[in-house]
Amino acid sequence: MAQTNHSFTNEFVLLGFTDRPDQKIFLFILFSTIYLITMVGNLGLVALIYIECRLHTPMYIFLGNLALMDACCSCAITPKMLQNFFSQDRRISIYECMAQFYFLCLAETADCFLLAAMAYDRYIAICSPLQYHTMMSKKLCIHMTIRTFIVSNLHSMIHAGLLLRLNFCKSNQIDHFFCDILPLYRLSCTSPFINELMIYIFSMPIQITTIATVLISYFCILCTIFQMKSKEGRGKAFSTCASHFLSVSIFYICLLMYIRPFEKSDKDIPVAIFYTIVIPLLNPFIYSLRNKEVINVLKKFMKAYNILK
Repeated sequence: MAQTNHSFTNEFVLLGFTDRPDQKIFLFILFSTIYLITMVGNLGLVALIYIECRLHTPMYIFLGNLALMDACCSCAITPKMLQNFFSQDRRISIYECMAQFYFLCLAETADCFLLAAMAYDRYIAICSPLQYHTMMSKKLCIHMTIRTFIVSNLHSMIHAGLLLRLNFCKSNQIDHFFCDILPLYRLSCTSPFINELMIYIFSMPIQITTIATVLISYFCILCTIFQMKSKEGRGKAFSTCASHFLSVSIFYICLLMYIRPFEKSDKDIPVAIFYTIVIPLLNPFIYSLRNKEVINVLKKFMKAYNILK
């Protein structure tokens, strides 16, 4: 039997943030609080949109699914991270890694499509308001959402499944707080060329298409707004798009920071914290606090249950 100089591993150790006990306590409290607020904010927004008939419009249907994906992203990453702060056993199997990356990829891919769909919705609402109900019907909205989840699911399955072709014979320590795909590539003793090629073949067209949709939609929106004679109309149009534009800007800035060469960078963990933890936290507040309709519905429910007097 042929001898080998390498021992292959199917388990990894997540190194996380720090080994200092005082920092662990602070970080555990911080991220536990963020996780709780994220889940309450996103799932609360989903429930609010589902219950209130006035919010059963294309924009809010997309928003509800965006909040659901943000909750999915947070659930995939944060519980294991919190467990590892005080656990002596930080091991995670290759299959757990695949599951973690699958749900992260699903959420991020769906976010790309949903943000593009929301930009297109705002374009129709502002540039062709008289044709809005015809061009952006609830049926079309549901079909767009279903296609988003089908494509996102297939995209995630491809990249997660391709991890099975890699053999890991280097160090089994992942210098990260979750199983991101790039740290796994660095630990592989099998060339990840095919995996990287599939990222460019499948991921880049998705990113380019959705970014182009957002940019073209907002270019047309701005042109329409600047042609409005009424200051009140311009202010209302800007207010309608402000929340979405802010959310899109934050998301794609993080995405562009993430798209970089596969070598290790000092920005790996800070950027990952932002797009897996901070963005899911911010989105429900960005859309709720600047949205009078959501605030009014929320106040109605709080008064109904005697939370507000």
